[in-house]
Amino acid sequence: MIRLYTNENFPKETVIALRTLGYDVLTVQEAGNAHQRIPDDEVLAFAKQTKRILVTINRKDFMLLHKKLHGNHSGIIVCTEDIDFKRLASNIDKALKDFFRSAATLDGQLLKVYKG
Repeated sequence: MIRLYTNENFPKETVIALRTLGYDVLTVQEAGNAHQRIPDDEVLAFAKQTKRILVTINRKDFMLLHKKLHGNHSGIIVCTEDIDFKRLASNIDKALKDFFRSAATLDGQLLKVYKG
């Protein structure tokens, strides 16, 4: 089962939809890390420590962090905002399935999921 970690601004409705699709999703809130102004690099470090892929709509900051860390993380999925939460979950699911057809792990990789 693919293990995901969503950062603080990720929509809860999409988390629920991802769980319905069979993903193990831990939110920042459930991990007890909400409302603490934890820096993005520490959010990503927590994801790596717990062997989870970080999922975020904070594209710009995490794409820069991916470059800065030279891929030293357990994987990042950056998404464009989409108020159709089920579609966002479906797009994440499709991107992951497509990615894992040719790779065994998302470690060190940045996966981009677009709205359309």
